[in-house]
Amino acid sequence: MPEDHPSHALGSAPLGNGSSPKPEPLLECISAGVKVIDLSREMFAGMPQSPNHPEFRMALQRRHGDMVRADGSSAANELIVTGGHVGTHVDALCHVSYKGRLHNDLDAAQVQAGGKFSALGIETMAPVLCRGVLLDIPAVLGISCCPPGYEITPDDLEAASCVPGAAPSRGCAILVRSGWGQHFSDRERYIGKQSGVPGPSESGARWLAEHSPVVVGADTIAFERLAPGAGHAVLPAHRVLLVKEGIHIIEMMDLEELSKTAVVEFVLILAPLKLQGATGSPVRPLAVVSAPSHQSQGGSI
Repeated sequence: MPEDHPSHALGSAPLGNGSSPKPEPLLECISAGVKVIDLSREMFAGMPQSPNHPEFRMALQRRHGDMVRADGSSAANELIVTGGHVGTHVDALCHVSYKGRLHNDLDAAQVQAGGKFSALGIETMAPVLCRGVLLDIPAVLGISCCPPGYEITPDDLEAASCVPGAAPSRGCAILVRSGWGQHFSDRERYIGKQSGVPGPSESGARWLAEHSPVVVGADTIAFERLAPGAGHAVLPAHRVLLVKEGIHIIEMMDLEELSKTAVVEFVLILAPLKLQGATGSPVRPLAVVSAPSHQSQGGSI
């Protein structure tokens, strides 16, 4: 290995003067006990999703017994067909344009030529490992769920950020809970085409952008407010966040356990698939919090 290579063996530091290896601080934190909270939704045929994107499909292509090897073993596999914006997913910066222009004033028609994006595709999004905060809007409003079509205002976001530990910081992840995720098992209600769906609109998106997050997320199908009967007619929050500010958006998150356990501050781990030139990717975001080592079980490490 070249002398200037920056990596070292996991869990140790360079030795000098016969000293013992120093513990890796991150591994020390994990050894002390952490709890991992899954913020994603299971993907299955018929799941709630935006009507603007290809539906999720999965079918076994090979079943056990179709081919049996000489030692008696067999294997199964499947074919998966899905859009990049199905299930819990993250938007690439090329997902939305405004007046023909993408983030950094790129010409949308030019960079999408050839059947994939030559710039701002989801493969250009770096993996996320950062501080995350939950802005639990129903909790500060004293309700279980925001009403259909409710606009989450800057005042709502500000009030939620005043909960101890929930104040956003530069480079963090800001997750906005509307409580709408409680309707996930009811496809039509969750999609909310006729009723509308709660979420921030343009002013709320600007409030979020002012705090310079690396990514924002929500528990709804489109992140932002959908007016009753309007569907995805206008998406001003996407325009502000993706096009103007270059901030990625995670949609269809499961934020219920964070709310139930009153966790408002955590480490967020997130990585999109490296789909070259794609406008989005399914993701499995994880919130990691400290937990006593004797309680580390199930979803803990």
